[in-house]
Amino acid sequence: MRIQDMREQMSFRCTYMRGGTSKAVFFKKSDLPLDEKLRDEIIMAVFGTDVRQIDGLGGADITTSKVAIIGPPTRPDSDVDYNFGQVQMGSHKIVWTSNCGNISSAVAPYAIDEGMIKNITEPITEVRIHNTNTHKILTARVHVKDGRMQYCGDFHLDGVPGTASKIELDYKLTYGATTGKLLPTGNVVDELMVEGFGPVQASLVDIANPTCFILAGSVGLRGDESKPELSAMKDKLELLEKIRAAAAVKMGYIDKAENALEKSTTRPMLSIVSPAKDYVDYATQKPIHAEDLDFLARVLWNQEPVDTYTGTGTICTCVAAQIEGTLVNQVCGPEPAKTGIVRFGHGRGINSVATEVVKHTDGSFEVTKAVINRTARRILDGYVYVKTDVINAAMNED
Repeated sequence: MRIQDMREQMSFRCTYMRGGTSKAVFFKKSDLPLDEKLRDEIIMAVFGTDVRQIDGLGGADITTSKVAIIGPPTRPDSDVDYNFGQVQMGSHKIVWTSNCGNISSAVAPYAIDEGMIKNITEPITEVRIHNTNTHKILTARVHVKDGRMQYCGDFHLDGVPGTASKIELDYKLTYGATTGKLLPTGNVVDELMVEGFGPVQASLVDIANPTCFILAGSVGLRGDESKPELSAMKDKLELLEKIRAAAAVKMGYIDKAENALEKSTTRPMLSIVSPAKDYVDYATQKPIHAEDLDFLARVLWNQEPVDTYTGTGTICTCVAAQIEGTLVNQVCGPEPAKTGIVRFGHGRGINSVATEVVKHTDGSFEVTKAVINRTARRILDGYVYVKTDVINAAMNED
C-alpha cells in the first residue's frame, strides 16, 4: 500500500475505467490496506458517503458506484484476481457478494496495461480472470498492440457513444456462481408466494450472477418500459422487491424475505421479460424493431432499474433463453435455436450473446458457450484523496 501524507488527507493510486455500460474505480490490491474494514472505509470515502456522493468520485448512480480490486492470481488456472464491489449510495456499505459483467470487461485491459499479465500475444491476448466474489473463472479475449491494450476499434455497444475495440468475455464456466447449480431449485419454473400479492411464476437461473425472471404481464407491466418510467412506479418497485426477496428465500440466500435488503441486497437480480415488440430508445429516440429481437428484458440491480442491462445479467438472461421451459425461453422467438445467438431488447438498445446449452438424457443442462461482447476505456490515472480523520477513526475502532 502506498500512502502519501498530505497533512489532512492521504492519497491512494487508482484508475478510473469504463467497462461496458458502467464505470468503476480500479485499485491494485497492493495499493490498499490488507485489513478489510479499513479498506472498505477508505473506498466508501473515495466514492462519497452521502446518497449523492457529492464529496467523492461516485456519480450517484448504481452504474458508476462500483469498485474493482485487481491482484496477482491465487489460482493456478488464472492470470489475475478480480474482486468487485457495489458501493451503496447513502447506506455506508459495500456489497462484495456478486460480480459485475460490465466491469469485468475492463479487468483484462487494466491488468495488461499495469504489466500484470505475463503471456501477451498479438493481436489477441487471452486473460483468465478469477472473480473472487463468485470463485469462478471467466476468460477475456482482447486486442493488444506493442504489449499494450488497443482501445480503438470499430465495435459499437448500445448505450455507449462511438466505437471501440471489441472485448469477448466467455462465462461458460461461471454456472452455479453462488448456488452451485445452473437451476438452483432444479425447476425451470417455480411459484413464489409474494406477501400482499399472491403467487408469481418465476424462473431462477444461476450463471454469471443469479437472476429471478418473471413475465412483465404477471405484474401489470408492458415490458418495454424505460428506466425513468420504472423509476417513477414506486408501488411497482416495492412489489418487484418483494418478488426478489421471495426468490432469495427460494434460492437459499436468506431464511426470511424481510431480511433481503440487509442480507441479500443483490442476490438474485430481478429481470422482467416479455415478447419482442417495437419500441424507442428513450434517450436518443432511436427506433428499435421487433424483427431485430428475440424478446424484451428489463433488469433491476440493487433495487433500481438499470438504464441499459447488466453484463452478468445479460449472460444469465441469454442462457435462460436456451433452457427449454423457462419463462425466458417461453417468450423467446425461434431464431436462437437455429443460430446460437440470443438477442434481446433493453431500455437503450440490443444485447446479444453467443450461447449453447446442451440438455442431457437425465434432464440436466450444461452450458458449453456463453460469450458476450463489450468494450472498455481507460479514462483517468492518478491519486484519490481521503481525509486522514476517516482513516484514523477506522483504525481506532475495535
